[in-house]
Amino acid sequence: MNIEKYVTGLVEEKIADRPDLFLVSVRFTPNGKLSILVDGDQGISIQDCAAISRHVGFHLEENEIIKTAYNIEVSSPGVDTPLELERQFIKNIGRRVHVKLKEGKKHEGELLSYTSEGIVIKELIKEKGKKTKEQESFFDIDNIVETKVLISFK
Repeated sequence: MNIEKYVTGLVEEKIADRPDLFLVSVRFTPNGKLSILVDGDQGISIQDCAAISRHVGFHLEENEIIKTAYNIEVSSPGVDTPLELERQFIKNIGRRVHVKLKEGKKHEGELLSYTSEGIVIKELIKEKGKKTKEQESFFDIDNIVETKVLISFK
């Protein structure tokens, strides 16, 4: 049995009545760590994470799905976690992001839009001997290695 698929079904069942919440990923490592990342359009509470953990744990135990010792960790994606899903990109429109491309180039700017084809950011372009100018740049989704939200401490 595929544990990750089974747990995905359990999480989706638990959050079915909460359209503001969405599953980002489920990973089960060989050392017994079951990591579940759930996010929300307005974030996710500790109570929601605990309820999901109890629901998943109850069903895993009742059906004896995992035969060895394991740990369940339910959390929201951390600030260092790359954006993966359309809802994550949309939720972060207006925030500053760092985009890493396949050819190694890196760009930073305000996330303006997301489509299934790509993203548009407003970045500052500095050219030697000229004023810094703002430019809207489109990046094809297939050319993006990762996109992370930048946290400002100003």
